[in-house]
Amino acid sequence: MEERHTQPLPDLATLSDDGLKSLIEELEAEENEVSYRRRLLQGRIDILRAERTARLKGSGVGDVDVDRLTDILSARGAPVAPSDGASAKRDEVS
Repeated sequence: MEERHTQPLPDLATLSDDGLKSLIEELEAEENEVSYRRRLLQGRIDILRAERTARLKGSGVGDVDVDRLTDILSARGAPVAPSDGASAKRDEVS
């Protein structure tokens, strides 16, 4: 797993308006990527928990209610795919 370290903020007094805007956009894009990844992981966890529950009830993979899984995952909303560096709309779901 890739480990990322939080970078210290630059000296804000020396940062231009364009530099400040660019830094905000960069951090927002990174935040959206992290949020997207978190939602994907949460969806996988939900599926695995549903399978575990089905097994505890005596059923298995073939008996998992696909409609129920769809309900579980759709309750989280459709994820916004991370952009390739372009300014992304801030993700309010997280």
